[in-house]
Amino acid sequence: MNKSLRLATVTTEPTTEPESKQPSADAHIPYAQDAFERWLLFLDTLRERADNMIAHERQGMPPLLDFDYELLLDARTFDRPANYALLRITRAGEDCWDDCVDEAKPPVIVIDPRAGHGPGIGGFKHDSEVGMAMHEGHPVYFVIFFPEPMPGQTLADVHYALRDSVTEVARRHPNAAPVLYGNCQAGWAAALLAADCDGLTGPIVLNGSPLSYWSGDAATSPMRMLGALSGGSWAAHMIADLGDGRFDGAWLAQNFETLQPEKAIWEKYANLFSHADTERERFLDFERWWNGYYTLSREEILGITQNLFIGNRLEQGEMQLDAHCTIDLKRLRNPIMVFASEGDNITPPQQALGWIAKLYPDTDALKAAGQRIVYMTHETVGHLGIFVSGSVARLQHRAILESLEAVEALAPGLYEMLIDKSSGSAKRKTGDYDVRFEPR
Repeated sequence: MNKSLRLATVTTEPTTEPESKQPSADAHIPYAQDAFERWLLFLDTLRERADNMIAHERQGMPPLLDFDYELLLDARTFDRPANYALLRITRAGEDCWDDCVDEAKPPVIVIDPRAGHGPGIGGFKHDSEVGMAMHEGHPVYFVIFFPEPMPGQTLADVHYALRDSVTEVARRHPNAAPVLYGNCQAGWAAALLAADCDGLTGPIVLNGSPLSYWSGDAATSPMRMLGALSGGSWAAHMIADLGDGRFDGAWLAQNFETLQPEKAIWEKYANLFSHADTERERFLDFERWWNGYYTLSREEILGITQNLFIGNRLEQGEMQLDAHCTIDLKRLRNPIMVFASEGDNITPPQQALGWIAKLYPDTDALKAAGQRIVYMTHETVGHLGIFVSGSVARLQHRAILESLEAVEALAPGLYEMLIDKSSGSAKRKTGDYDVRFEPR
């Protein structure tokens, strides 16, 4: 009726003014229908996330790798048991080991971080560190860990388990030293390993790995202050005591989310709601990993907090693993590649690179030590994006792998690795970029 009256008015009393476009009485119906459908899809995705989490826990929380693998070593059976194991990647997509591996290339050992979540972040999709290494023809091995630590497990136990894993890979490939790929906290584990096992490894690739824990900027590196603001390691000790000697990794994940609560509480879910018809699979794939919490022993978490994040003893060469092993990063002789990002608020570039100037007062000292260190920075990608971003895997990680021989051939010194892109496509193929090393 209102529409008829309005149309009648316009007909009998024409005006030079354009007719105002008022929404019809039923214009809100498509909007309400769309919001209702998105809400249903959103809730159904959260339901499936919970189902996936429960199913994963019932399966024993196996590693979330998008590749077939076989178990080679189980450190739980060692004389010094630890909840670690060594896997060999046997198939990538339709290609098995024999189809895509060049035995003349050095093997790559990917070590995932044990920072609250389970293993798999370095290979839970095809475009990943594992995928790029297989694509480049490298034999690939993956170090995993199980949800529960062995009773009284220490950092030294983990260290020796990793050393045995590297020794096994080196035995299988006697003509090419293994390349260690350390992600986040696994980066400092790889550095400990190389400093203690001179000659066992080839180049070390440290991705978003903190080695200089007191470095950083006050405005962009808040995590470096957490130990001091919370009064030291008593909180970790108390939580481990409440867990009967076990430290729940969910606390570490909460620290991560507390840095940017607006993303954890709002933006992640708002993005899923806004793109409920396209974001479901990506959201569920990531959440399957994010919601799998692993535990650490009391001895491990105290060793990490007291020696590294609060004590900063690794950088100072004072880290005592046990009565027989003191770690000094000056013993590192392996070529080192460091990948950091300006957008990383967990391991900012200062924490990934600051240790270099602490160990070597000037470039001449670095050269005199016969060491070559190459670093590369990304302008925007966040901490997790360093490991999980498909575009980063296809460009930066692929470029790192293709540059291993060039890095080993460099004269001692400090270099920045720069990638000159010749294509705007995210899926770059060989020849779409050039790599150069600028002395710094």
